Amino acid sequence: MVKNKLISPFLKWVGGKRQIIPVMKDYFPRNISNLTYCEPFVGGGALLFYLQPKKAIINDYNAELINVYRIIRDCVDELIESLKQHKNEAEYFYQIRSVDREPLFHDLTDIEKASRIIYLNKTCFNGLYRVNNAGEFNAPFGRYKNPNIVNEPTLRAVSRYLNSANVDILNGDYSNVFECIPVNSFVYLDPPYHPISETANFTGYIQGGWTEKDQIRLKMKCDELTERGIKFLLSNSSADFIKELYEGYIINTVKATRCINSDADKRGQIDELLIKNYE
Repeated sequence: MVKNKLISPFLKWVGGKRQIIPVMKDYFPRNISNLTYCEPFVGGGALLFYLQPKKAIINDYNAELINVYRIIRDCVDELIESLKQHKNEAEYFYQIRSVDREPLFHDLTDIEKASRIIYLNKTCFNGLYRVNNAGEFNAPFGRYKNPNIVNEPTLRAVSRYLNSANVDILNGDYSNVFECIPVNSFVYLDPPYHPISETANFTGYIQGGWTEKDQIRLKMKCDELTERGIKFLLSNSSADFIKELYEGYIINTVKATRCINSDADKRGQIDELLIKNYE
């Protein structure tokens, strides 16, 4: 199948996999095109848009993010018109950013909410989607000269894909998705990474955070997939805790490029794990 290169992530997302896909390709199941693609932590959707499967189930805990996917699918014309109204100015940016701290936020339409997230993502510092413990967007203004706020070709291409393929878009805890994964599936899991060190932890793209207990819970869900004969590939940090947790599975260490970090010196090649339950 010829893939449309315009179908690509419409948001810059923490932990996005666009840079590592050339490496990941070597670890996909051989019959991946015949399988239902399932991604319970879809994030920016880099792998989804690379594979462009005919049948997929995607999910994320972040309701704001999933709203953007649904609006792009259902109301792309209205979304594009809304995006054209935004201004690349600091005062305007902070005005739009502050909306989720006010009762007014609940009066916004789903189109306006999706437009707001894309605008903030394109104009905030380092394209970093980040919320505080109250779930409020808190990344600062990026001061870019000409950010691509209205990426119309990509938005329209993604909209056409989501409408032409059979893609179920879900919002909730990842474990709910496991209940509806058909046997003939390939599941890609990209959870919040386990920190290599105490200062390395970053879970600001989701209200709350992940602990060792959460990682153990996910591993038990992976065991259930294995028992059902469902193939999974999981990405995580190269922490010793993760290596020990998935002992018995096939664990590969790969080099990934960290593109989002407030400290430029800390961007670059790092070790990540790709863990799978198939040859």
